[in-house]
Formats: sequence, structure tokens, C-alpha cells
Amino acid sequence: MRSGDVFALGLGMERRAVPARANAWRVLWRLACLLFFVHAAVAAAMPSYDEVRARYQASDIVLLDRSGQSLQRTRSDYQERRGDWIALSDISPALQKAVLESEDHRFYEHAGVDWRAIAAAAWDYLVARGHRGASTLTMQLTGLVDGQRRRGPHGRSLSQKLDQMALARKMERGWTKSQILEAYLNLVAFRGEIVGVDALSRVLFQKHASGSDGRESALAAVMLRGPNASEKVLTRRACLLLRKMSQPGECLDLRAFVRASLRRLSAVRADAEGLAPHFAQWFVEQRHPRPGERVVTSIDANLQRFVIQSLRRHLLALQSGNVSDAAVVVLDNATGGILAYVGSSGDLSRSAWVDHAQALRQAGSTLKPFLYAQAIEQERLTAVSLLHDSPLGLPTGNGLYVPQNYDRHFSGWVSVRTALASSLNIPAVRTLVLVTPDAFQRRLVQLGLPLNRMGDFYGYSLALGSADVSLLTLTNAYRALANLGNYGPTRLAPGVDGLAPSTRVMSPAAAWIVGDVLSDRHARARTFGLDSPLATAFWTAVKTGTSKDMRDNWCVGWSGRYTVGVWVGNSSGASMRDVSGVSGAGPTWHDIMDYLHRKTESQQPTAPVEVVQRFVVFDGGLEPARDDYFVGDTAVSVVRRRHDTPGENAMLRLVAPVDGTIVALDPDIPPENQKLLLHAKGGAGSGVSRAVWKIDGELVGAGEQLMWAPQPGRHKVQLLDANGQMHGRATITVRGAALKSATSLLPRG
Repeated sequence: MRSGDVFALGLGMERRAVPARANAWRVLWRLACLLFFVHAAVAAAMPSYDEVRARYQASDIVLLDRSGQSLQRTRSDYQERRGDWIALSDISPALQKAVLESEDHRFYEHAGVDWRAIAAAAWDYLVARGHRGASTLTMQLTGLVDGQRRRGPHGRSLSQKLDQMALARKMERGWTKSQILEAYLNLVAFRGEIVGVDALSRVLFQKHASGSDGRESALAAVMLRGPNASEKVLTRRACLLLRKMSQPGECLDLRAFVRASLRRLSAVRADAEGLAPHFAQWFVEQRHPRPGERVVTSIDANLQRFVIQSLRRHLLALQSGNVSDAAVVVLDNATGGILAYVGSSGDLSRSAWVDHAQALRQAGSTLKPFLYAQAIEQERLTAVSLLHDSPLGLPTGNGLYVPQNYDRHFSGWVSVRTALASSLNIPAVRTLVLVTPDAFQRRLVQLGLPLNRMGDFYGYSLALGSADVSLLTLTNAYRALANLGNYGPTRLAPGVDGLAPSTRVMSPAAAWIVGDVLSDRHARARTFGLDSPLATAFWTAVKTGTSKDMRDNWCVGWSGRYTVGVWVGNSSGASMRDVSGVSGAGPTWHDIMDYLHRKTESQQPTAPVEVVQRFVVFDGGLEPARDDYFVGDTAVSVVRRRHDTPGENAMLRLVAPVDGTIVALDPDIPPENQKLLLHAKGGAGSGVSRAVWKIDGELVGAGEQLMWAPQPGRHKVQLLDANGQMHGRATITVRGAALKSATSLLPRG
């Protein structure tokens, strides 16, 4: 019994002026009689040691890697802080000795109840008017194994105390002394939320329970007597205990030691492994494992260690570029299993506990592969189609959109293969004009990217990655390219049982062609050169990206078996200095791919049957002749620029409105002053003067230019020639109140 928990108080007796010795023996006699009858009547079951041990739960969940290696501990029970159950043989002998000396020094002599201690406590209270504890470790343990018998805030009543004594005797008959001491040290509360010797040693002393020395053991023991005692009181009591154990020298500077230990009450637990804190937290949020449970995850601990080391090494080299944060995700292509998940750069980061693998960041050029795949799938483009890399201005609802290339230079006519592999911006925007922002946004959502606005919100900048994505979702979207257009969820645990079915998002042929383009080091040489971190000794497809103002850079790519995504930047959003995707995230991506394929090769997937190979010649030597790949009947053998095509200038084409235009109607402006220009162009012989205009499938007029009074809603504008052949189309959105006047079309010029 702790200080103040005097057994005689439980008898409910009042002090009164009677002969002290007679009173003391009278109390003891009454106690003996009561105990005899209560002990005979008690029929409550006492759990066995094995039952108590089996139902014990740590407050942490232990995550194991896919092979059973320890990966990470993460807390899930915040009521108490309990560690693992520690066998008595693994608990420091010094700690055992200090606890017994402080709490129950005749532990190995009594049978659960220390009659000598009880008599002394009664004598001390009734005669000397002092306070002395009399509870044995066994008696205390009965309250620890049965929550209903725990000591209340006002102590125990007489019946509760007698019940505790009877149960202690019953426990001693079914348990060994070693089992009692072991269970007590694992279940007793030391201070605050810390329960058990493992949590005490790992948190306060930052070591295993087997390594506790004399002063640590003394401090632990006196905490049991006063869990809320002040630093000064603990120091005094610990020193008295050390002297009692013949270690007076340990009292030197003891106050400073106690102060330092108490400051660690909320410290991070000292464990051998802490490889995946962000993944562990996410795992707990998703799976809700029970406290104390040991669960197997999809992570490869050896790969996780390598990723952490590589990331740290390359970040140290980038510090002069104002880089402090990074994240990495590695996925198994076949199952979606997360093989490595590093959410931050640890002590190099100012925000080490932010999970950058799931933080939303601007995607940059990493969205371009999905855009070109969609255009190829729709047969609007092929890998050899020519796009003009030249100054471009597109009218939008917010003014003129003028995209720029990363290097502020233009390359003229380039093929889709060159434009994608070298990450040219203007050709990507021209491609989005063909695909439309709305259609592209829907495709990205199908790939699991968190775009929560419609395509017209992002506009043409979506081609250059103006949307925010997370590294985890982006890497998994790239895994869909690796799987030839099949998208599936990521997995946090190994195996394929219960795996959600994949969904066909894009055509296998388009996905394969994009992968072939991104694996072509010659096609990317215009921007990245032949020798860069993107080049590997085995087959890989890879894309980099850098967001506006160099706030984020990415490198995401795949091999035959794995998809790897790397993000580098700053948690604060601060800009980096002269750090791009290839120089920032690229080296780490390269290291990880090399590690993954150190023993196995990576081969390009077999082309789907829809892919056709053809030898292609570029007229005028615009690009070297080569074998290239096409979807179905889009294959060509010769590629010419448009202005070299006879009669090109005579072609009829749609100039305005631009696809994706948003028109806002103002109710304060007269309807006759709110007209939308429909404009067509064409050279001699194009029949531009006889051009036919349709809106939502209905004929609305003819001529080179028309003024149309728009009505709210989405409308499809079509330009046809006199023979009914379509030469252009655009989808526009009109917002605002309906105009009162009827729709009118007025010829212009």
C-alpha cells in the first residue's frame, strides 16, 4: 500500500483516547476474525497468469514489412501508453531489486499478505499516529488484473481491502512469484500515462528495460509510491532508496537526472526501427487495427531503407538550391502494392511530420503523357503527327492565354514523339485544344487524380499541369500506363486476395505508344540530352515535371515491374533555385530503379495487337526517318508539313469561337450588344463565303462571319462547307441570365 493508504483507515475507526496497546491488539484481533470469514466466503475467480498475459495489449500497433521484419510502431490507444510485455528475465535486476526494496521487501517470504506489515501499519497508526503502507505487490496486482478492483480516489473500504487480501492469497496459490513480479512490472502505472516497465524504459530512459541502471531503477521505484510527486520529492525519495541499496554515490547530481527524465514523459519511444512513420499513420487510418496488433504490410523494409538513404544523400547535395523536402512512392505494377513510402526527408525537413506523399502539389508537365495518350486513342494524333512549337495566344474567359516553353525557346515543327519526350509546352497546349479541357479533366479523374473542378476551370493550362495532385495518386496513375490502360487501387498489404478489379481507362495501344515515347532517349535528347538521370541500362519509361516558379519538381516512371514516383520541393511552397525535375527528383528516381533491377532485367511490354509498326520518312528531313508505331489504320509512311500540302491555304477552318470558350452574360447590358462572333477563314476556292454554321445541330446561318446572341448553357458550334462536310467544331459554355430578345444572326462585312 502506498504512502497514506493506511490499512487501519479502511476499518473506518476514529481516533479516541483509549489505551494504545489494548486498542491495537483489539483491532488486529477483529481483523483476523473478519479476514477468516471473508476469505472463506470469497468465490470470485482469479485469472491465471496465461490469461492475463494473453489479453494484454500494448497501446501501439506494430507494422511489419512483407517478410515479417519490424517496420514501424504507431500509437492507436491514447488512454494509456503501454509498451510490449517484457519477460522477467529481460527486466534489469537493478530495477527488480529497487521495486521490491521500495514496495515489498518481504515479497519472497509472504504468501500474498504480509501480516507483519499490516500489524506494523496498525500499530503505527493507532499508537505512533503515523502512516505506513501494508499492501504487497500481490495485493496491488489483484487490482491491476481486474479493473473493477482498482483503488479508487478515496482509497478502499474495509470490505474491498479484505477482498483484496483474500484474492492475493488465492493468486499466490495459482501463480509463481516470478509470474507475479513480471505481471506487476508490466501492468503498474509509473507516472502520467506511462504504464509498464517497457514504456517507462523506452520513453523516460530511452533504452530497453534490461539496461536500467541504479539511479534509473530507484527513480522508477519511487514513482510507484507517488506517481504525481514533485521533482524535489522524487529526488529525495530516490536518494534514500539508493542509500538503502548501498549506492549512495548515485545521489550525486540526482536532481538534474530526475529533471531530464521527467522532461521525456511525452518523448518519442526509443525503438530499433522507425522506417515508415507516415505510411504507418495512413495505414492505421485506413485499416483501424486493434491496439497491440502486429500487422503485415506491403512495404519492403530493405527497399524502404535504401530509399531513405538515397533521398537523404541527394537532398544534401541540393541544399544550395533551397531544397529541404522530398517524398517517394514505389508501387508493384501487377498488384498495386506499396513497396516503399517515404513521406518526408526527416530531420532535413522543417515539416518532418507532414506527409508529402499525399500533400497536394501542382503537377507540372507530369500530366502530358495522359493528354497525348487520349489524343492518340481518339486518333486525333499519332506519334509522328507534327505540332508547331511556336508562339501561341488563346482567347479565354479571363483574357489571352500565352503559354511558354521551359527554356523560353521554340523548336518549330516537331513530331508528337519529340514534343512529349522533350516535354515541350506549346505542342501540349495545341493538343489540349484538340482533346478539350473537359474531356481531359474527366480522363484524369478516371485515373484517380483529385481534380474536383470541371475542365473549364483549369482551361488550357491543364495541359501544363496547373491542377494539384498528390505523389501517391500521380504515381498510381502512371501505373495505369505501365499496365496498358488498366487502372486499379493501391494496396497497403501483400497478396492479391480481395483485390479490387482494375478498370479499363485508356486503350492499350495508346498507353503502349506513350510508354514507348517516354522510353526513347533519342526523342528526349532535345531537352535532356542523351546522358541524364532519366537514362537507365534497362527498359524504363519516365517523365519529369516542374511547377510554376520552381515550387515543385517531379520524376515519375515505370519499368516492367515497378512504378516509382519522386517529389522534391519545400513544404512551405518556397521556390527552389535552378532545380528542375531532371536535376532534383531525377537522381533519386534513377537510384531506386537501379536498386530494384540490380538482379532482374526490365523488358518493354509486348505491343498490343492494335499497334501497327511502320517505317516513316519526314519530308524535308524535318526529323530522322525511323520505325514508329500507330493505332490501327492511322499509320502513314510519309509526313509533310501542312503549309507544304497543295491547297492548304484554301482549306476552310474555324477561327472563333475557340473550343472551351466561356461566355458570361451581363443582365445590365442590352441584349443586342451581347453577341458572340462566329468566324471562319479560307483561301480562294475554299467557299468561305458559303460556309454553313450549326449550333447544337440546328442550322443558324451562313457566311464567313456571323454574330450570334448566346443563350445560357453548353453549346456545340459546327462549321461546314456547302457540301455538308464539317471543317471545325467547338464546345462553348454560356453563363448568366437568359436574354429576353430572340436569338439573331447578323451577317458581318
